[in-house]
Amino acid sequence: MLLVAAGMSLLGLTGCGRAAEVVRAARALESQGPDAVPDSPAASPSAAPSPSAAPSPSAGPSETPAGAAPAPASAAAMTPSAAASAPSAPASAPARTLTAGESRPVYELNAERRVVALTIDDGPDPRHTPTVLALLEQYGIRATFFLIGENAVEHAGLVREIAARGHHIANHTWTHPDLRGLSEGKVRDELERTSDLLHRTTGKVPTWFRAPGGDWSSTALRVSADLGMRPMAWSVDPRDWARPGTGVITDRILKDVRPGAIVLNHDGGGDRSQTVAALKAYLPVLIDSGYYFTAPPG
Repeated sequence: MLLVAAGMSLLGLTGCGRAAEVVRAARALESQGPDAVPDSPAASPSAAPSPSAAPSPSAGPSETPAGAAPAPASAAAMTPSAAASAPSAPASAPARTLTAGESRPVYELNAERRVVALTIDDGPDPRHTPTVLALLEQYGIRATFFLIGENAVEHAGLVREIAARGHHIANHTWTHPDLRGLSEGKVRDELERTSDLLHRTTGKVPTWFRAPGGDWSSTALRVSADLGMRPMAWSVDPRDWARPGTGVITDRILKDVRPGAIVLNHDGGGDRSQTVAALKAYLPVLIDSGYYFTAPPG
């Protein structure tokens, strides 16, 4: 409880009553299961500062104020049967040329503005991704989903749903290996195969790449640059993949978040009910604190 209260103070929240409220909310949400979505957001759009051009490492991403939800898509896209209607797109597209600076991992955004990039890894997952999407739509948040190729090919309808709701689709390799131990040919196969699938499925070429575990290698960075993808790391890691408990995940994020932070969460790779419950607890707190959310463009 003291750790959560400390997290609240760093966010500029006042009073231990608010901290206790967040803890109780986190525990209650965990007990309700991953599919329970709050009835209403914690803050109205008018409570947040007026939006303006947001920062990114080299070009401004579009900020999303609370409540300005991306346009929803049909719920039918959530089902595997929707996979038959994939958009027509070529198997590959010419890669854009990156500068030396763009080829290095990005760990945070411009800290001069109160903006956070929410990133979701290891999906899509039919158990948890739909609930995450519903939460993000409720609060008007755009996120970046780093998808694993072998999951994306199994759940193509979910991939299209993520893209249709205005979120960014990014490359997280095909099988989620440790890239540091792979040859250049195998690294290229992991990345190129995934990008081609996501391009065919959504009609858009991925512009961001994340190494599994954040284990970058010179080979992986060179190949991703060849494929026109910028590498994105993170600055806030609650280690939610280890399932430490909803309260722990919530406290770690609220304690470490700051303007320009890139937050790591997971919707795939196992039971992510704690992560979903934590999202329900900490998103309204960040919104109440005046944070905006962004899905950085390439």
